[in-house]
Amino acid sequence: MRRSDRELNEEQAMDLLERGDYGILGAVAKDGAPYTVPLNYCVVEERVYFHCAVEGFKIECIEANPEVSFCAVGRTEVLPEKFTTLYESCIVRGTAAEALGDEKRRALEALVLKYSGGHYEAGMRYIEKLFEKTRVFGIFIDSITGKSNRG
Repeated sequence: MRRSDRELNEEQAMDLLERGDYGILGAVAKDGAPYTVPLNYCVVEERVYFHCAVEGFKIECIEANPEVSFCAVGRTEVLPEKFTTLYESCIVRGTAAEALGDEKRRALEALVLKYSGGHYEAGMRYIEKLFEKTRVFGIFIDSITGKSNRG
């Protein structure tokens, strides 16, 4: 990292990943073209999980090449008078694989808790209703780096 003074340690980067509101998945298509897509996500047992439809381009990319990156951005603030931005971000590199059975259910429950915690029971009914119409993928984290400019 060029600016080592802004580097987050692994614990700080994981903390940012766990509390982030959304992230951006980076994958590679069959033809080698890059593909990125913003996602809701959660972290369970140091694995990043996201849900999606049962088919689509994102899944095609993962099936062609399961090595992915995932970026989460935390708090940001543009300081125009100082020509800078305060920020925090982390980048995960890892391997994506489909979560099935109990793992899939735990990931979906974690997503409900993260984004709709005040509606847990309704969320669990929603999961049951759409369980077979949803796929879940987990990213096994090979490495995580983080960077921040907190002023």
